[in-house]
Amino acid sequence: MWRYLLVGAGGSLGAIARFVVARWADTVVAGRFPLGTFVVNMAGTFLLGLLGGTLAGRLVPHGDDLRLALGVGFLGAFTTFSTFEMETNALLDDGVWTMAVVNVCASLLVGLLALRAGLSLAKVWFTG
Repeated sequence: MWRYLLVGAGGSLGAIARFVVARWADTVVAGRFPLGTFVVNMAGTFLLGLLGGTLAGRLVPHGDDLRLALGVGFLGAFTTFSTFEMETNALLDDGVWTMAVVNVCASLLVGLLALRAGLSLAKVWFTG
């Protein structure tokens, strides 16, 4: 049960942090560029790398608890982009460059297509 609480508590804080940081960043620069999302995604990616490097080096005690609370919970709710980047990096580290490129391209293309399909379906369902 403790592991679920760690993920849940981290996730709650991560969701709040995402809202606060994205909202702040969007007030800094007016325009069409989604700066808030960009800042959140880049910060989350950096933090996941920092956390992963720290845990990999076994520099802190209770590493699994920290991974669950901060990596899965906080950063999972803060941004899923950081996980996407970490997994793509793992493919590169394993020397599977083709799979890394496929992951990047497919994630962007299929993700955009899935979003558009969902928007279209919602439009049909809710606006006739």
